[in-house]
Order: sequence, then structure tokens, then C-alpha cells
Amino acid sequence: MAKTNWREIGVGLIVPVVVVAAWQAVAMLGWVNPQVLPSPLAVVEKWIAYLLPMQPYDPAAGSWLAWAVSGELIIDSIGSLYRVVVGFAIGAGLALPLGLAMGAKPAVYAWFNPLVQLLRPIPPIAYIPLSILWFGLGNPPAIFLIALGAFFPVLMNTIAGVRQVDGIYLRAARNLGASGSTMFIRVILPAAVPYILSGVRIGIGTAFIVVIVSEMIAVNNGLGFRILEAREYFWSDKIIAGMISIGLIGLAIDIGMNRLNNHLLRWHRGLEH
Repeated sequence: MAKTNWREIGVGLIVPVVVVAAWQAVAMLGWVNPQVLPSPLAVVEKWIAYLLPMQPYDPAAGSWLAWAVSGELIIDSIGSLYRVVVGFAIGAGLALPLGLAMGAKPAVYAWFNPLVQLLRPIPPIAYIPLSILWFGLGNPPAIFLIALGAFFPVLMNTIAGVRQVDGIYLRAARNLGASGSTMFIRVILPAAVPYILSGVRIGIGTAFIVVIVSEMIAVNNGLGFRILEAREYFWSDKIIAGMISIGLIGLAIDIGMNRLNNHLLRWHRGLEH
């Protein structure tokens, strides 16, 4: 199993390595303006300066050691993750019970579905002016937008999971004398868990996209704010360093969610311990 995982990782690294090598070659040959597209080495140096805590400036030192590095990346990442966690918790916390109710009760579905289908196609970005009017600047409008972005993926997947429960299970539970609450807890909810976890995974990804956009408008720190700041000063290497940071954090979150799904759904997928 471990050998297979390492083989898959090695195969997955082939394309990124080729792309980075081609990018470095293009930069070394001078085919592009370094102000527009800096080399990978320049981006790595800026990323290191963005990551490390403040150090004294040493003119005699060489390369990146001569920089007065800032450690902004850690602070910005913590700020962005805080907004994602709080916003996602609010959005998913509201979507989960509503989705279970809409999936299990046709009457509740009939009441709320028209409103849900009306609001669902509207992207969270469209709410930016209203969020600033309602909440001002700072974390509240950003958290509102993140909660909105996470709400609908969790809601729709929860509804689908409850409504897709195999009728055979429901009939078998009724024949065994299961009450409505027992059927919901012991049959419907476990069968809907794979859909719910898929919605959670999509919702977290959406929340991370929305937090970057919201930080470019409503707050004065975070990865999105730092990328916008770098654009204003034409620091293309810092822009790309911020983008890489977002990708790495998103990859870590997705890997964690995938492992959590595999752990919780061993019974469903037949996975081994």
C-alpha cells in the first residue's frame, strides 16, 4: 500500500516538474519580461521572504539572506483560515439541518425549494456591495460571504443524499417496526453521509475561493489582501508566491478532507483499516 502511494505521488509530480522546468528555461532565456513573469527561483526567494519572521537586514549577505524578510505569510494564512473556519461553520451549520428537513419532509421541501433555487445561482461575489452595506468592513462581511458560499453545496448535497436513500432499506425498516425517528437516525442519515461529506468537501473549497475574493475588498490582511497589495506595486513574484501559498493550503485541506472521508466511510466503500 505504501509503495503504491509513493508511486502515485511520483507520477503526480511529473507534470508539475516539467512545467516548472520549462518556466525556468523560458525565464533564463529572456523570452519574457521578468516583471511580468518572474522565474521560479525568484518566486521561491520571495516566498521564503514572505514566510520567514523578521530578520535584521545584512547588506554583506548574499542572495535572499540579504532581505529584511517579513513573516507575513504565517499571519495572512492564519487570518484567511480563521475566516474560512468561522464562515464554513456558520454556513454548514445552517445548511445541514435545513437539508435534512427538506430531504426527509416533502412539505418542507415544497416550502423552501423555490427560494433556494432562486438564490442558489447568485454567486457570493454579487453580494459584496450588500455585505459591506450591512456589515461594514473587516471580518463580518468576509465571514458572511464565506458562509453564503459554503451554504448551498452542503444544502444541495444533503437534500440529494436524503432523497436518494434506497427504498429497499426504508421498506425493510418499516417491516421491522422502526419508528420514524429510528428510521431517520439508523437508516436515512447513515445512507446520506457520503453525500453530506461530498457537500462538505465542495463547500470548504468554495469557502476558500470566496475568502480570497472577500479579502481583496473588505479586510486589511489575509492572502487575498496581500495579493491585491502586490498587484498595486507590480510585485509579480509576490503575487505568484501568494497564489502558490493558496494552492498549498487548499491542497492540504483537500487531502485532509479526503482522508477524513475515507476514515468515516470505510463501511460504505469497503476500505480496510
